[in-house]
Amino acid sequence: MSEKPCVFVHTNHRQLVGALVSQHSMRRGSRHADRFDVRILDTRDFPYLRAREGQTYLREGRDALWRHDDLQSFTPLRFLPPELMEYRGRALVVDPDVFAVGDVYELLSRDMQGKAVLCRARSGSKGRSGGMASSVMLLDCARLRHWRCERDFGELFEGRRDYMDWICLKLEPRESLGLLEDEWNDFDRLSPRTKMVHNTKRQTQPWKTGLPVDFTPARKRAKPLAPTTWLRPLRRLLGSGADRASVYAPHPDPAQERFFFGLLRECLEQGEITEALLREEMRRDHLRHDAFEVLERTPPLAA
Repeated sequence: MSEKPCVFVHTNHRQLVGALVSQHSMRRGSRHADRFDVRILDTRDFPYLRAREGQTYLREGRDALWRHDDLQSFTPLRFLPPELMEYRGRALVVDPDVFAVGDVYELLSRDMQGKAVLCRARSGSKGRSGGMASSVMLLDCARLRHWRCERDFGELFEGRRDYMDWICLKLEPRESLGLLEDEWNDFDRLSPRTKMVHNTKRQTQPWKTGLPVDFTPARKRAKPLAPTTWLRPLRRLLGSGADRASVYAPHPDPAQERFFFGLLRECLEQGEITEALLREEMRRDHLRHDAFEVLERTPPLAA
């Protein structure tokens, strides 16, 4: 393994285009791109993930079925980089829908002040209960020798580890975790302060607009007095919102769509992604079918 710090973009086949664009953005946005590596981790290269297809695992205290084909089946790979780095040096691990705007070398070279992991807090109820966002993590690999991805993944199916506790870093000593500024994992916000933008809302990811939804939305606990709860049966009866729920919607922020397709345009121009690959991903319904039309109307990104 190289002695350089490394950015790991983890993905599965459904999010490959996003991962390739993310990889490009990490180098593009840095004045020190020669000082770190960027590597894609693909679920297809780790057979132990597929081997659990259809098995029951522990999630939020209840049984759930593992689907290797799920849109987010890559999440266990967030915990693999320290092993791949042989528990040396720095690693940055990001989801395939995270794109660098600023210089990630600022993060890779930062003083971690003795912390094993730097990340931001989750939003919503999971954040209020102490959950951390493992979708972007800066790792001091030498302090994470207890991370064994295949073993820990297996413990989910033995009932010894809860997926949400694992993914929210609740199994880590709290004193080993430090906070990143929100700009390094900006949830669906692109502002002058953003360092990395994260398209967290799956149904509005800019490269999927108009495609059939291929994920199961998270179940929200109903609030008996909330209007959305008692109106839900009526909407279901009238069919209201059915079409919106069945396809990916446009991203509400046109600037984030332009940013993604500006990056994708550069990938094509520089030969990092081929037209043939994009057409194959469109055929598989992993990339919106009007992608080339969007590329044509997308202006080049500023240097």
